Amino acid sequence: MSSKSNIQRRERRKIGIRKRIIGSATRPRLTVFRSANHIYAQIIDDSLGKTLVSANSLSEKVEAGANKTGAKAVGEALAKKALAAGISQVAFDRNGYKYHGRIQALADGARESGLKF
Repeated sequence: MSSKSNIQRRERRKIGIRKRIIGSATRPRLTVFRSANHIYAQIIDDSLGKTLVSANSLSEKVEAGANKTGAKAVGEALAKKALAAGISQVAFDRNGYKYHGRIQALADGARESGLKF
């Protein structure tokens, strides 16, 4: 009776999501990583294999990096950087995480700041 850990289940969901979501030059992929203390987001062009824009709760000097207000601030900062770089549409890759809490707050912050996905 071996049960899978939360990490193994997230990796399985991540693979299924990544099969469908591919970042291109016209619509790059916005991917999110969530740790216990911080949240990280980056916009990637998979055809080039390059990170175009990134933001996280460390570099944006967000006081509350581990909660929803910090995640929303990171989403807003990422959207501002993306719009400045000429990126207006992205494909959202939640990286195997469930779409609630900090992941949803980051997405809402990015949408409110003008990013479309």
